[in-house]
Amino acid sequence: MDQNDGVVTVTRDVDAPDRAVWDVLADGWSYATWVVGASRVRDVDDSWPAPDARIHHSFGVWPLLLNDTTRVEHSVEPSALVLTARGWPAGEARVSISITPRGEGRCTVRIEEDASSGPGTLIPKPARQLAIGPRNVEALKRLAFLAEGRHRNGERPPA
Repeated sequence: MDQNDGVVTVTRDVDAPDRAVWDVLADGWSYATWVVGASRVRDVDDSWPAPDARIHHSFGVWPLLLNDTTRVEHSVEPSALVLTARGWPAGEARVSISITPRGEGRCTVRIEEDASSGPGTLIPKPARQLAIGPRNVEALKRLAFLAEGRHRNGERPPA
């Protein structure tokens, strides 16, 4: 983990091409599988992951679930996705994911996240990053497992 302006940057090498990672990110229905804290996906806009498209998800642990959304701010297939993840009453976070090819069938994924609005911004950045960093280590591990497994099995998400 590295720090950039106090925001923890988490990277992970993936034994699958950038396209395989992008395919997982572009499959909005897989969101709750790799995003730590997301419990279920209730709906995915047909245009996901185009700008302004949303995933309608729930977070928390049953029976204490809250419904909210994640919206695409910016999307460059297959290399970058910037999201606004809502989790009220805690607030919103800006999540930036980038994918860099690293030779034949490999890539590196980078994620940065920080609170962008709401009560979460009242927590000092170093304290909130102490929780976000390890959470994103786990998120990238899950994302990598999905991409590597799908790639190994020759799977592509439904169009």
